[in-house]
Formats: sequence, C-alpha cells, structure tokens
Amino acid sequence: MSSNFNVKHAAVLGAGVMGAQIAAHLANAGVPVTLYDLTAKEGDRNAIALKALAGLKKLEPAPLASPSRAALITPANYDDHLDRLRECDLVIEAIAERMDWKAALYERIAPHVADGAILASNTSGLSISELAGALPQALRGRFCGVHFFNPPRYMRLVELIATPDTNPGVLDHLESWLTTRLGKGVIRALDTPNFIANRIGVFSILAALHHTERLGLGFDEVDALTGPRIGRPKSATYRTADVVGLDTLAHVVGTMRDKLPDDPWHAYFQLPGWLNTLIERGALGQKSGKGVYQKVGKEIRVLDTASFDYRPAAGAIADEVDAILKQRDPALRFAELRACAHPQAQFLWSVFRDIFHYSAFQLEHIADNARDADLAMRWGFGWSMGPFETWQAAGWQNVAAAIADDIAAGRAMSQAPLPAWAADPARKGVHDAHGSYSARGQRQQPRSTLPVYERQLLPERLAGEPTADRGATLWENDGVRLWHLPDIDARIGILSFTSKMHTIGGEVLDGVLHAVQYSEQELDALVLWHDAPFAVGANLAQVAQACAAGQFDMLEAIVEKFQRASLALHYARVPTVAAVQGMALGGGCEFLMHCSHRVLALESYIGLVEAGVGLVPAGGGSKALAVRAAALAAATATPAEVFPFLQPVFQNIATAQVAKSALHAIDMGYAQAADTVVFHPDELLWVALRQARAAADIGHVAPLRPQRVPVAGRTGIANFEMVLVNMREGGMISAHDYRVARGAAAALCGGEVEAGTQVDEAWLLAVERREFMALLRTAETQARIRHTLETGKPLRN
Repeated sequence: MSSNFNVKHAAVLGAGVMGAQIAAHLANAGVPVTLYDLTAKEGDRNAIALKALAGLKKLEPAPLASPSRAALITPANYDDHLDRLRECDLVIEAIAERMDWKAALYERIAPHVADGAILASNTSGLSISELAGALPQALRGRFCGVHFFNPPRYMRLVELIATPDTNPGVLDHLESWLTTRLGKGVIRALDTPNFIANRIGVFSILAALHHTERLGLGFDEVDALTGPRIGRPKSATYRTADVVGLDTLAHVVGTMRDKLPDDPWHAYFQLPGWLNTLIERGALGQKSGKGVYQKVGKEIRVLDTASFDYRPAAGAIADEVDAILKQRDPALRFAELRACAHPQAQFLWSVFRDIFHYSAFQLEHIADNARDADLAMRWGFGWSMGPFETWQAAGWQNVAAAIADDIAAGRAMSQAPLPAWAADPARKGVHDAHGSYSARGQRQQPRSTLPVYERQLLPERLAGEPTADRGATLWENDGVRLWHLPDIDARIGILSFTSKMHTIGGEVLDGVLHAVQYSEQELDALVLWHDAPFAVGANLAQVAQACAAGQFDMLEAIVEKFQRASLALHYARVPTVAAVQGMALGGGCEFLMHCSHRVLALESYIGLVEAGVGLVPAGGGSKALAVRAAALAAATATPAEVFPFLQPVFQNIATAQVAKSALHAIDMGYAQAADTVVFHPDELLWVALRQARAAADIGHVAPLRPQRVPVAGRTGIANFEMVLVNMREGGMISAHDYRVARGAAAALCGGEVEAGTQVDEAWLLAVERREFMALLRTAETQARIRHTLETGKPLRN
C-alpha cells in the first residue's frame, strides 16, 4: 500500500442511522461518498438511501457541518451500482449486527472492491476475525474493524480492530487518516466482544442497574449521582440508556452474555425484568417517546417500578453525600464514600469499586494498555477520567486494598481476585512518564510513534502522565500570556488568554495591543491560541460594575480600545493567525474576523451574539461586515448598492445566531472560504504555527486601510425598520428588541447618511461605538446583562 494513502472516494454500505451519519461525516471532511442500501421495491430504486439522506437534515445534533456537504453523498443500491466500488479507496460496512447478513454482503461485494482499497466493518461487537472468514484470502489483509461511536461527527472515539491477517500498514494508514482527516481519537482494540469502550461502559451500566436495585434508589436519584458530579455526561446512567435505546442496550448486553460465558461477572449480563417489560411494550427510550423517562409537555417524568407508572422526576443528592463529592482530594473522597452508610454513598463506592475491579481483571483481554482503556472511556462515553486514572488519582494502594477487602467479604459483584499486577504493594498507578501499564506485556508501554501524532503538540494527557510543555513565556499580564515553543519555531509568538472563560476585559485588550507591538518588533508572526473556548466575548462582570457606578466615559474608552485591538490584529506588519476551537462569541468572533488568517477546528461555534444582552457588535465587527458588504457589491454591476449583502448579516446579528461548525461560520461570513478547517482539535496549534510560518516566509504584507466605501445609509436602516415594525406590532419582538435591532441596522448601514455615501473606516467605527453606548445606557440592556450574569440565560424584556 502506498505511503501516501488518502481517501479520494469512499463508500458506506448500509443507510441506517449509523451508516448515514458516517457518510455525513466523510462528507464533512470533503470526501465524496457513495451511500448504499437495498434496492427499493417501488419507485426510485435508490429510495432507501435517499430517505436516509433526507433524514440527516432532521437529526439533532446535526450530522452535517454545513448543509452544502450533502451534495457530496450519492445514493446507490446493491443491484445497480456495485461497479462504483472500484472507484473507492475506503469501503465501510455498517449494516445490522447480523453475522450472516454481513457475510452474505461481503460475498457479494468482494469482486468489486478495488485493489488496494481498505474494507472495514463498523460492527460494535461482532468478531472481526470471524467476519474476515467470509472474505477471499486476497482481501483479508486489507480488512479490519472500524467502530465509530454515535453520533459519529461529535464522538471522538474510533476503535480500530485487526484480524490475524490484517496488514499492519493498513492499520497505520487508516489510523493516521482517521486522526487527521476525520478528527478521531483512534484506539486499537483487541478482537473481543464489544471491544473496549462498550465492554467497560456497558458493564458500568450493569453495575449501576444492580446497585440501584440492591440499595432501593430511584432512577432519577441515580442519574443525579452519576452525571457531572462524578465527571460523567449530563445524561448520566438511565438517560444514557434512553438515548442509546433500550433495545440497543439489550442487544449489546446480549452479546456479552452469549459471547463471554466464562466472564466471572457473567451472572450480571442480563437486564432486570422491568427493563425487559419496557422493551416488550415498545418503550425503547428517546426514539419511541418514553423509556426510563417520559416527557409530558415540559415536565420530565421517571418510571416508578412499584406502580410501573411515571412520576415527576426529582432526584436529589443527599446533603451528606453532596458534601463528600465536594471534597477536592480524591483519596479522601473515596475513603469517605466507602465509610458513609448513606445508600447514595454506598452506591457510588460500589459502582466505582466494581468498575475498577472489572477493568483491572479484563485489561489484558481487551486492550494493549491502561491508557487505551482510559482514553476509550473519555472519548466513547464522555467520562472526564477513565477508570484507571480515577483509581490512580484516588491513591492506588488504598483503593486496591479496599477492593480486595470487599472481594473477601463478598460485597463485590465477583469473587475473582484482583490480578497480581494491580494488587502489587509497590504499585503507585498505571500512568507515568514512561507510558501506561500493559497487562499483556507486563511493562509500561509508551505512546504511539506514528508520525501523525507529531502534529499534536499538546496532546490530551491522563492523570499521572507528565503535563505537556507549554513553552517559554515572552511577556504576560493578568489577562494574557505571550509565549513561544523554541523547539518548534522560536520566532512565532503564541498569545493565550488567561482570563476565566477567556472573556475579554481591559487586561486582555492591553495584552493584545502589547503582543502585536512586541511581535512586530521581535517576531515573525503571532498566533492566538488557547484551550477551548476561544473567547466568550466581553467581560460582562466588568461592564455591569462600571454601569452600576455610572462610569460610561470609561466604558466608551474601553470600547475604543477594543476597536484598536481588533485593528492592530488586522493591520499588523506580521501575520496574525487565530487558532479557534469551541465558542468564539461576540468579541472573540470580532478578533478572529480581524486576524490575517484563521485556522478553525471543525467544532467551532462562532457568532456575534451581542443582541442577546441588548447590545450591538462594537469591537470592529459591524464595521468589518459593512466593509465586506461593500467589497461584495463592488464585484457587481451596481457597486453602490450594498443593502442586499447586509440582509443575511443583519438577520444573524439581530437574532444572535451562532454558527454550528467552522464550515457554517464560513457560510455565515464570519470566516472566509480560504480559511483552514482542522478536524482534530489537538492539531490546531501545529497547523496554525505552520500557517503563520508560511505567511511570514512568503512575505506578509499588511492590508491597506480601505479608503472610502459605500454604505446603505438611512434607506437601508428604513428597509430593516419596516420588518422590525411588523415584528414588534405582531408581538414577535419587544420594544427593546426593536431598539437593539435598529441599533444593529444603523451600525451595519453606516448611520444616518444618504444611501451610497462613501465613508471611511473611522466613521464606521464611530457609528458602531455610538450605537453600543446608547444601548448600554438603557435600563433594559443593563437588566439583560445582569440577568445573563446571574442565570447564564438571555432576558427578553
């Protein structure tokens, strides 16, 4: 196989929910994909695949990062289009979990798979080696398992599973491509039932089911305990089961029961009677409208197994257990949970104990090392920490001794002893500077040395591993740190905001201005980068305090400084690159709009949301959009008519719309078609540094300040007002919503001047600043700011 492996065209076999979403994410990455399914018996022969494509538009969260990407997916059927497989470099099978169905399909497609193409199964737990037996010998070396997690766009984990015949080079190429092109965290799992994440994750659900019943807890009570308070997703345990589908959970548990007869925990590989009854009644969870939970209007109700009816969900954590969970020291937290007699505390200790026990016992059978198991749970189930790093952080020996005591006393779910390596009195943990423990190899195993991981300058670390090198500081204040990585490129500065949630206050503005000046004098380029979020906008707490004190002159000076900071980024004599991931809202959006280049993680959520707190963009954002509209108009036969290019922009600002991906941000005009979209966030800094270096090396030239541009003026404002008046009179917006939207219109249209008037940049900045300050002085906007600070939600007053 060529060392320059790339996927120019892919095929997905099976247009079910999972197959269609895998196809959608391939399309997100710009890969043309043919989506196959059975031939429809009536009408269009591709009707099944076509229906799946239509369904993508209805799913939330959206599988497609931009609606335009749907054009890259071509529907097909197995009877008419198998010859198209010869065009594909990668073929992913994603049909139902039936060994006989998959084998029959493999026999059918094998003659059409191109020489050198990779064939992979997206099975969630069937034996990859057994599946390979259905393939001709010539294809087995290019066959493997590639298990995506649902939803494929958003879940980081992909488990890669080899057979004894799989060519190692195939795995290396596919792992590298999945990592960079699709943004995945790839874990190589062993070919055992349910692989790694589902094996541990489903066991954790089974443990919770067992201890819920044993201790007499409510399902909503358990979800209060097993969500964010212990580093798990909000869906916790029973809501997760509803989201996954109770029938799907039953299938995965059934696979463990049928395929793992010798597992010491086998007696627990079954579902309780109440859950089987729900499945029999068609109450399968979220997809059927009810399962463990049911939503009635706005009320969430939960199943009461005693009456087998639903009651209002009101699960709460007991005060004494809540106090334990607030304990910062994990060693004390676990010790206190074990010692506490309250059923909730006993539940948490029991579940953690049995997950630790099971993970340690099965490690050598399911994973190459403890790091793979921990990352699989982070990326596949959304745990903030995997089982082994949680155990290590809590004090390995003390927890190991407690587990052993519970096993001896018959309190654990299994009497199987802890493996010798885990019970070793000298062991302090599994993760250290040398790698992570491999029970199979009985040694510390370092991280992968595949070249693709050299692109991850600051990779995700596990508890116990050394922290990544954050370079050398060049300058810092209370809001920012300017630093560089001398071993990578000493002459590129990296500016990181250090404020909470990377909000933009006076100290950050001072930092940006100083960093640009420093870079122009001492460096070749400047990159704005830090961990997500990129920036959530202005520091509203500072704004609220200044408003309360009547310091409006000071606030206007800060707005003017904000504008200067944006202009400094835009007109810098060196390239300025915004490396964005997560939220880039308000002022964060304005900063990235003004940088000379943007490198955007796919999952970047970008927008000018000032209207949500009763304000208009005034850090140069309104000005930038007005200038852009003029540039678009200049390419038409009527260069003075800018209003048509302001209409979609105005709607986005007035309704505080946020782009749902980097591709969507380009569609909305907050980023540009030439910007770089990176799918793996850990590659963001590497790409941004290289973008900055390339721009510097080819001779960056600061853009010329626009001389004078035409604006829509009062005619444009009046056109927007006609829509706003109708909305206000119809009760769709409040009087203050009207005032805010009119302010946005004025800022975009260049104020009260004749349509087509030529104005300069300073004029536009003055208009947006004036509209911002006028709104800031109103009681309604100040109330909106206070409400947002207190509740995190917008106020419609």
